[in-house]
Amino acid sequence: MARPNVLLVVVDQLRYDCIGFSNRYPVSTPNLDRFAAQSVWFSQSYTPIPTCCPARQSFLTGKRAEALGTLWNYDLGPRIPSLGPDHWTWSRALSESGYSTGYVGKWHVSDRHGPQDFGFDTYISVDDYEAFRIRKHPDVHYRPDYLGEDDPLPLEDARTHWLTERAIDRMAALSRGGAPWLLRLDLPEPHLPCRPAEPFASLYGPRDVPRWDSFGETFRNKPYIQRQQLLNWRLEDYDWDDWAPIVARYYNIIAQVDDAFGRLLRALDSIGAADETVVIFTSDHGDMCGAHRMLDKHYVLYDDVVRVPLAIRLPGQVERVSTDAFVYNMLDLAPTIMSMAGLQPPPGLHGIDLTQVVYGCKGFETRPHVVSTYNGQQFGLYSQRMLRDRRWKYVWNATDVDELYDLEIDPAELHNVSGAPENRTRLAQMRSSLYEELVTFGDTLVANPWLQDQFREADRKLGPPD
Repeated sequence: MARPNVLLVVVDQLRYDCIGFSNRYPVSTPNLDRFAAQSVWFSQSYTPIPTCCPARQSFLTGKRAEALGTLWNYDLGPRIPSLGPDHWTWSRALSESGYSTGYVGKWHVSDRHGPQDFGFDTYISVDDYEAFRIRKHPDVHYRPDYLGEDDPLPLEDARTHWLTERAIDRMAALSRGGAPWLLRLDLPEPHLPCRPAEPFASLYGPRDVPRWDSFGETFRNKPYIQRQQLLNWRLEDYDWDDWAPIVARYYNIIAQVDDAFGRLLRALDSIGAADETVVIFTSDHGDMCGAHRMLDKHYVLYDDVVRVPLAIRLPGQVERVSTDAFVYNMLDLAPTIMSMAGLQPPPGLHGIDLTQVVYGCKGFETRPHVVSTYNGQQFGLYSQRMLRDRRWKYVWNATDVDELYDLEIDPAELHNVSGAPENRTRLAQMRSSLYEELVTFGDTLVANPWLQDQFREADRKLGPPD
């Protein structure tokens, strides 16, 4: 059987519940919905870390950020080791095995090494787009804030569509080469600031977006740093009338991303390569965008930022397969892509090969829970570790109260019940399971004997009073 092409689309900061196919919030994504209906749809996919650089570094290596030592974005906060060519990556493994490759869009993996250092033959960057935009539209300037605005550029010159057209060109060239190919399109959208162009800029208005279920956040019994984020971003006085235009722009730029994705899929069909190509769509992490009254994704491990879309379409697949298996998009795709390419994943990866579930094999063993982590960013370092199972979510905050949410009765994660006496045993069990996972994955934070006491002895880390 011939090795398939791989078309990989990664977007930035797209929430799981902001795709129409999730049936949660009314965002228009007809192309993604159609794609999901023809794919293996992972309804319980999670990022191992909701921060751009370490998530992307984990993706290329199949290892957790804590094991790599790349804990936060290299361009914000203290300097950290940068991922280098000496690290194993699945992209280089495919290249060395005969795949022709290309990369288009956002990189944000290393400040010293580009995609060509990790097995990609060609690279068209966001900087290339910016040079085009300034050259063609020298009078267009954007506000220097994160709350967004409409983009005055014609849609064809918007970043989503310019990058997608470059990816289409590269895909056509790769398809003429005769070898199996890997193409990655990494769109920076819908990361804030959201700047949708027409006709998408006017698709949704403030009255068209419902309040997030979690917008009634009071921060009662929550870690102090969450309320502090409102002050850091100067959002403490924002009510829903202030947030609704921001959320509407988020909806609109998602719809614009969807349109670009649809163009990419139609181009794949037009060049006759769809029946030989695995197509993967996912996001590095989600976005608060007003959920819990917060912006961006830092200092929290709510589902708003850790739960992500993931769909894999096999060559020729036309019917949906859904699975609620717990998976990590940025860890499990490394061994999965290797297997699909007919290669043996190396030992020591932190993800699992999903080809068993993708190809419908019986006996696929699902994880009982998932673990996501956070280590701090522009407002200071802050250690968090999360363990989530089907019903409960436990968040260990090294320097503040722990969090425990009953997702069955509180899916918006508004009520921290870690201090309730009836949850003491459950809290201790989840803390112990989390500790074991962190040790297994080489998280050096738990090697600290002072912090080991917090995990091993329940009375060393009490939750807030109920």
